[in-house]
Amino acid sequence: MLKYLYGLSIFFYLITVVFPTVNAASLLSLTCFLIILLTIFKVSRFVKVMGGFFLLIGTFMLIDSGAGWKDFLFSFGPMMNLLTLFAMVPILALPIKIGKYEVRIRSLIKQKVKSSSQLYSMTSGISYFFSIFLNLATLPMTYYSIRPATDIFSLQDKERFMSRAITHGFAMPLMWAPVTPIVGIVIEMTGVSWASMLPYVLPLSIAGLLLDWMLGKSNAKKQAKQNLGFKSENDEIAAASEASEESVHSGRLYHILIAIIIFNLLVSVFETQFSFSFLILVALLVIPFTLLWSLCIRKTKAFGIGLKEHFQTHLPKMKDQFFIFLSAGFFISSIQFSGTDHVLNQWISAIKDIIGIEVFLIVLLFIPLALAFTGLHPAVGLALMAEALDPQGLGISPYILTTSMLAGSVAAFLMGPYNATIGVMSNIVKVTSFRISKWNVSFTLLFLGFCISYLIFLEILI
Repeated sequence: MLKYLYGLSIFFYLITVVFPTVNAASLLSLTCFLIILLTIFKVSRFVKVMGGFFLLIGTFMLIDSGAGWKDFLFSFGPMMNLLTLFAMVPILALPIKIGKYEVRIRSLIKQKVKSSSQLYSMTSGISYFFSIFLNLATLPMTYYSIRPATDIFSLQDKERFMSRAITHGFAMPLMWAPVTPIVGIVIEMTGVSWASMLPYVLPLSIAGLLLDWMLGKSNAKKQAKQNLGFKSENDEIAAASEASEESVHSGRLYHILIAIIIFNLLVSVFETQFSFSFLILVALLVIPFTLLWSLCIRKTKAFGIGLKEHFQTHLPKMKDQFFIFLSAGFFISSIQFSGTDHVLNQWISAIKDIIGIEVFLIVLLFIPLALAFTGLHPAVGLALMAEALDPQGLGISPYILTTSMLAGSVAAFLMGPYNATIGVMSNIVKVTSFRISKWNVSFTLLFLGFCISYLIFLEILI
């Protein structure tokens, strides 16, 4: 029952966006209301409490503002843009799965990697590369492709090694990759275009990856100095050479690079040609693009099977996301209806004037990270913050505000123990999410320190 309601809500939402003349808004709101009523009995206790808080406070605000029953009903529906994207993005992983690209990656590692420091950089780099396109599917795909190769290197804690390399590389493109929900939220909030913000966030993203490689190399050197009975670096090179017997042509890996370039170009071009929001534009491109990719590698039948399986199995797993995001959407509608967003913006503007714009940007950088430790998904946190942050009213460049919020969200993905990134990685490496969060502390602090310097530089420059 619920999976059909989830599918209907996405269908009605796309209808309202693509065909605005068709009056499907009431059907969308009613479907979202039914989803919340039925899902509340099936979600975890933590999600139930968090969503219940949004619903309760939102209800009080609407009652206090004199809202009628229609106002209550039509308050359900915001955040469907994010849920639609969450439902569609995993489809991008289908051509990579059915094309068995992970076999090529495994072969490439055995042939090219000669030391543990090189393995770390390659793992982080591949994770960065996949994250541009695959979002959360990056984590298991990178892990299961590379984890067997760690057995030939002198690593004290293989799971920590893999977790740090994968999550650090994965998080960096989340500042600019078009398949990332937080990018769409910030773009809609600040009013900048995706192409125009790239010169600001892309250098920070690449710098974060380089920082990770430097930290990984430093850790490898420290481990090499410890006389703990592990193999020497020369032994690693010999082992890697012996393990490179399998010779498989890895040219097909260029398919992924070409696909990423084409997809990003399509998003950039379509953004200028159509009036759809950035999030919906990406969601609408997913199925046609992956179908064409599957046609090119002659895997259309496997794609059809995978697509059908996706909608049958993936949507029911999204019950927690549907409940918390629809509840947060109701809360956002209540803030807008009651005029609370204007009051909050005035308070924030006053705080900014007191502490100064530089300090304000630094504080803003840490807000998504702080909210992540309360269990709030960075996308939800950004959506709530968006109602209280007006770049023009605050007198801040929208590009600097965009960079600050996205960089802060990356820190939340790296350390927030309740978010999906840490949760998926926890399930893969079989350790607690808090341990993975602890493993990421040193890099996150280093990255945030660099972000502070970068934001101050942008503020002076602009």
